[in-house]
Amino acid sequence: MPTPHNEAKKGEIAKKVLMPGDPLRAKFIAENFIENPKLVNRVRGMLAYTGTYNGKEVTVMASGMGMPSIGIYSYELFTEYDVDCIIRVGSAGSYVPELEVLDTVLAESAWSDSTFAKVQNGCTDDTLYPDPELNAAIEAAAERCGIELKKARVYSSDVFYNAPNMPGYEEIAAKSGCGCVEMESFGLFHNAKACGKKAACLLTISDSFVTGVELSPEDRQTAFRNMIKIALEA
Repeated sequence: MPTPHNEAKKGEIAKKVLMPGDPLRAKFIAENFIENPKLVNRVRGMLAYTGTYNGKEVTVMASGMGMPSIGIYSYELFTEYDVDCIIRVGSAGSYVPELEVLDTVLAESAWSDSTFAKVQNGCTDDTLYPDPELNAAIEAAAERCGIELKKARVYSSDVFYNAPNMPGYEEIAAKSGCGCVEMESFGLFHNAKACGKKAACLLTISDSFVTGVELSPEDRQTAFRNMIKIALEA
């Protein structure tokens, strides 16, 4: 049945879902990588398309920004649409010189100071993990594609704009051991664990706190082809 946030009918969402944050990125993936994509959700502009890739059914659906947003959409996909696995494909800011702009990064874990997991079901863990089999499939896909894949611990932040008196990226990186920052993977990993499903997170470095280099908004929509290719191949 459709939900208040998703008008897709049962059966119109594939068992495997790629989940970018940006609805326009979902549209770009569907139009450039998926065969015969069908638009199955437009509610709140959170576009979702179902089609095939190499003969296998796949859905690409946007999550929006932040853990509350991906928390809603991933939970409904897992529980209402019987989705088995979700691979987040998103952008991240680098905290370390080893992760450069346009590098493709696989999240080995997600650390957060968010209360998302605690409020959702009482989980007090500050570090959550992707499914190991799904991560292994992603690594194998990257090797088959000949695309370099870097791995990192990821900081999932609730806040994009911190006040000047708050800890800077160096302090956060030193405290957490994280190599980059984004805003969704901790929430996704929690929902997957809570629902007994699988999740992983592939990221492209869109900007660097170390060097100050950053991609334009247009590049963020279209320049992440390596990440998308790996996710689909996996």
